[in-house]
Amino acid sequence: MIPGEEGNRKVLSSHPIAGERGRHMGTGAEEIAVTGEGDDGMKKPIRVAVTGAAGNIGYALLWRIASGDCFGTNQPVILQLLEIPPGMQRLDGVIMELKDSAFSLLHGIVGTDDPNIAFNEADAIFLVGSRPRTKDMDRSDLVAANGPIFVGQGKAIDAMASPNVKVVTVGNPCNTNALIACANAPSIPSRQFSAMTRLDQNRAVGQMAEHAGVPASKIHDVFIWGNHANTMYPDPRFATVDGKMATEIFDREWLQGSFLDTVATRGKAIIVARGASSAASAASAATDHMRDWWQGSNGRIVSMALPSEGWYGVPEGLVFSFPCRCENGDVIVVEDLPVDSFAQSKIDENVAVLLEEREAVSELLGS
Repeated sequence: MIPGEEGNRKVLSSHPIAGERGRHMGTGAEEIAVTGEGDDGMKKPIRVAVTGAAGNIGYALLWRIASGDCFGTNQPVILQLLEIPPGMQRLDGVIMELKDSAFSLLHGIVGTDDPNIAFNEADAIFLVGSRPRTKDMDRSDLVAANGPIFVGQGKAIDAMASPNVKVVTVGNPCNTNALIACANAPSIPSRQFSAMTRLDQNRAVGQMAEHAGVPASKIHDVFIWGNHANTMYPDPRFATVDGKMATEIFDREWLQGSFLDTVATRGKAIIVARGASSAASAASAATDHMRDWWQGSNGRIVSMALPSEGWYGVPEGLVFSFPCRCENGDVIVVEDLPVDSFAQSKIDENVAVLLEEREAVSELLGS
C-alpha cells in the first residue's frame, strides 16, 4: 500500500500489477487510467464506490463485486473505498486481502477518508457506511445519528460522480438517508438514487421457500411496499411458487400473520441472535439490487425504494419501495397493480412513518 495525504485526508492506493491492463497507479489520489474494450471481450472498467468499506457489510460486499457477481463476468471494476479516519488502518487490511484474492476483474483500488476522492467519476455507488442499529436503539435515534452523514455524501456525489451514476443506499434508515443524499445532489436525476429493500424481499422469498419446501429459486414476484423497517409490507398477491400462485398455496392467516411478522422483525431477531446487525445477507441483497439495475431483472418484479413520482398515491419525492422491473439500465415502476384494502392500509402506514422521518430531517434537505 502507498499511503498519501490530500490535505488532512488519507489515501491508500494499490500498486500496479504486472501485466494488468487498463490502469496505472501513482501515489495517493492520482488518477487510475482506464481503456476501452479489448480483444478479450472485456468491457472498459467502471468505477465502483463503496462507503463503510471496512465494515461488516462492506467487507462481505467487496468480494461479490470483485468476483463479477454484481456487474458481470466481463466487467472490470476499479474499487473506490471510503472509510472514516479511525477505520483507515482496517481498510488497509481489507485492501491487502483484495489484492491477495487476485481477482482478474479488479483493475484498481483506492482507499480514502475523503468522499470527493471516493466518488470521483463513480459509475455506481453503494452507500453502506452508517452507524449500525444496536439492541436498544430505536428508529428516531438512527435518523438523528446518520442523517448528517448523507448531506456531505450527497454533495460529494453531486460534485464528483459520473452524471449517470447509480446510487443504492444500504445504511439505515436507508429510505430517509437516500432522500437526504438525493436532496443534496441536485444535478443528479432523482431516479438515479435508490434505497435497498431487497433484503426484505429476500427474507420474504426465504420464508415462502421454507414454508413450501421448495428452493428459493422457485419463488418469484413477491415484493416490498414502503420503508425498510418493521412497517414494510411483503406483498404476496402476485407471487408464484413453482409456477403456482402463492395465494393458492398459503392461507391468508399465515400470509397476514406469521409470514408478515417474521419478515418484518427479522433484522431485530438477527441482532438478538448474533449480537450484531445483518451483514452477509445485507451484502448479498445489495449485490442483487445493483445487479438487476445494471444487468436487468429479466422480467421479474423486484423491490426498489425510489423517490416517488406519485405512484400509487405516495407523496412525490418520498423514498418508497415499489414493485419494479429493470431494463437497459433503467428502473421501471410496475404501475396499475390492483391494491386491496389490506395492502392499502400497509401502504398508508408506511407513508405516514416516512413523512414523519422526512419532517425530522427537513433541515437537511435544503430548499
